[in-house]
Amino acid sequence: MKGQNLNNIQAAIRQGELSVTQVVNHYLAQIEDSLPLNIYIEVFAEEAKKQAQALDEKLAAGESVGKLYGSVISIKDVICYEGHQVTAASKILEGFTSQFTATALQRLLDEDAIVIGRTNCDEFAMGSANENSVYGVTPNGVNSERVAGGSSGAAAVSVQQDTCLVALGTDTGGSVRQPAGFNGVIGMKPTYGRVSRYGVIAYGSSFDQIGVLGQHMEDVGEFLLTMAGEDPMDCTSSSQPVKTESSSQGQVSFAYIDEVMNHEKLHGAIATSSHALMDRLESEGHAVSKVQFPLLKYLVPAYYVLTTAEASSNLGRYDGIRYGYRSEAADSIKNVYQKTRSEGFGSEVKRRIMLGTFVLSSGYYDAYYTKAQKVRRLVTEAIHEIFENHDFLILPTTPNVAWKIGAHQDDPVEVYLSDIYTVIANLTGIPAISLPLATDADGNPFGIQLMSKKFSEAELIAVSEMLIST
Repeated sequence: MKGQNLNNIQAAIRQGELSVTQVVNHYLAQIEDSLPLNIYIEVFAEEAKKQAQALDEKLAAGESVGKLYGSVISIKDVICYEGHQVTAASKILEGFTSQFTATALQRLLDEDAIVIGRTNCDEFAMGSANENSVYGVTPNGVNSERVAGGSSGAAAVSVQQDTCLVALGTDTGGSVRQPAGFNGVIGMKPTYGRVSRYGVIAYGSSFDQIGVLGQHMEDVGEFLLTMAGEDPMDCTSSSQPVKTESSSQGQVSFAYIDEVMNHEKLHGAIATSSHALMDRLESEGHAVSKVQFPLLKYLVPAYYVLTTAEASSNLGRYDGIRYGYRSEAADSIKNVYQKTRSEGFGSEVKRRIMLGTFVLSSGYYDAYYTKAQKVRRLVTEAIHEIFENHDFLILPTTPNVAWKIGAHQDDPVEVYLSDIYTVIANLTGIPAISLPLATDADGNPFGIQLMSKKFSEAELIAVSEMLIST
């Protein structure tokens, strides 16, 4: 059943050629084979087997089951699952057990999806390489000497190694799409507010979104739309109806940013393959137009000013008092706070908390935070202007292929710059997807990215299926 999509798995189950228990056992065997990659923090083996057996008994009795029966998923270690530990890959939350289930995950469970385990990630989703976890590095699934990408790097590898059908990750500035590109799988982030954030440990509250990674476009689309919809537990979720069918017909129009596609620092293989794809789209009758985007150099600075500001506020709740890790060396309330946070947070999280606190301080608020908000508004206006005349924006997912593990440990800015093509979607709240495009001469995968106007997930899914199928 390796490489099969959900429709094929369900057809085999209906025909008696496969059982849900066999599906779970297949994925558990794949997890065992991929242990050196450090994908999973925890595997829910016995629980998954019991759920599979219960589904098999229901099917044998002719009882109704959910539309996702036969599917096995992994969840990033920032998504709450009642009765299961969730630690955001941080020492400061060691041993913490969630008291409830994230709304998006619950909607999948209600349709009989089975969770196989929780995947490693960058601590508090802060990173682009899966190198910042208290549980250690998860390497790339294609080349173990290279990074998996981040922060949902292990989620991408869990799919690439066929340890689950789809993986749930979170995308704050490209954390689903960038590792998808690095591992040769599909990664999609919805419009901000399309999927509930209730039950997701926050990094940047006005940026975070649950996303889906998978091998098959139809599975990614099905899971994302199943999770979508308003949630009374999340005031940022949208009440706009969820479209499941695309309104696009025939030829569509694509825009590309000239400065991006012809940038001198864009990896040669990525540039060549991206131009070849655009030529193919034109030959098929689609319109492909060059657009200007003069704000490109402001994207990464604005993104990191705003997200670190939000992170410094969100992470203030981890103080050693209410839950998680508490320093044993503390002898006063002040020391509880100081020592717990000093010992519990990793270096990258500390760096971002300090930067966020700095840009929010009274002397620098207007100079940094206010200006970054203005840039965000200008970027949003510029992107909306592009979509007034075009259906989709096409971009490389990353400027380069996955780098070697440890190559940028002493240069965090270089890592931050790898997000330059993905942060557009998070700054503006639009949906985006990374599709596998090709590999470089050494076999390292990279992706192509599509973005569209807000709440046009159905159109984005449809055009992605068109691109992959041809």
